[in-house]
Amino acid sequence: MTALAQEAPVTMPETTTPEATTPERDLDEVLWQAWNAMELPEGLRGEIIEGFIEVSPTGRFAHGQITNRLRRAIDKHLDEGEWAAYQDINVVHDRKVWIPDCFIAPDAPEEHITDDGIGIKASAVQLIVEVVSPGHDGIERDRERKRRAYSRAGIPVYVLIDDHDGHGTVTVLSAPSPDESVYTDVHRVAYGIDVIIPEGPAKGFVIGESITGPPRNA
Repeated sequence: MTALAQEAPVTMPETTTPEATTPERDLDEVLWQAWNAMELPEGLRGEIIEGFIEVSPTGRFAHGQITNRLRRAIDKHLDEGEWAAYQDINVVHDRKVWIPDCFIAPDAPEEHITDDGIGIKASAVQLIVEVVSPGHDGIERDRERKRRAYSRAGIPVYVLIDDHDGHGTVTVLSAPSPDESVYTDVHRVAYGIDVIIPEGPAKGFVIGESITGPPRNA
């Protein structure tokens, strides 16, 4: 998905309060209000990532096919317990909002829904998967910007399924360090090699060719 990155203008209030005294907090609030006011045409979605509102189209068929295989397989692995796999739902963290391709959160999430009902709090999310989007902006967003954003939010496990890395790779990142915006445990394998989720509700879940499909032509 090719993202159209739009940085909202920053406007400082005439008066300040102790709760809103930094440019970063002001920018977060401006972006949040702008995002809330957006009315996107069908087929587009908007996210707030690292100080930008990013608008991108929904996935191509191959992208959606992997995502749906993954969600169905994760739901089977979770076996109707207290956790479930979700798609197309806003994940919210400190005036940032993401729409992951797939994530795991409580099966009964009511207490974790934001007060305005816009989405689910990132604190309830145990795993996020992104199927890397084509194009320079999409690749950089999933591999770099979201990687930093998810680690800052303390998402325990982040999985990248990447058609655009050689013949295809799956990277499992865990042990986030929010202060450093990094994951300290990284395991990357080529398509065709099984990789196992190391912790959390999906511990032991295997991502292999049944989900990714065969290696791609580089």
